[in-house]
Amino acid sequence: MVNIRVAYEGELHCKATHGPSDAELSTDAPVDNQDRGESFSPTDLVATALGSCLLTIMGIAARTLGLDISGATASVEKSMTAAPPRRIARLAVRIHVPHALSAADREKLERAARGCPVHRSLHPEIETPMEFTWG
Repeated sequence: MVNIRVAYEGELHCKATHGPSDAELSTDAPVDNQDRGESFSPTDLVATALGSCLLTIMGIAARTLGLDISGATASVEKSMTAAPPRRIARLAVRIHVPHALSAADREKLERAARGCPVHRSLHPEIETPMEFTWG
């Protein structure tokens, strides 16, 4: 079990502290929801969690397969609903792995990514198209 402590600092800013490491991050409300967007918004962190989880799970699979995916990147474009209730509508993901891999290895890594815990935890109404590029 991991404990995350979150403190409201005023002016729509929060500071979160990761219990095991004491690492901190800050959040702010976005520009389109009453603030200045000076940091990640809470929904930005969902997009961040998805991108980092996909790469982490791919990294675990690559390690198991004896593959190198260092330098891989993920870009996640978050779209919010236009009508209330406000929620994430879409998280479009582009993953680039700068190494030429066999079709079989690419398929294994893509399957691993699609099974990441964050992706599996998202509400089914959130669209999550994924595009992979290799080499």
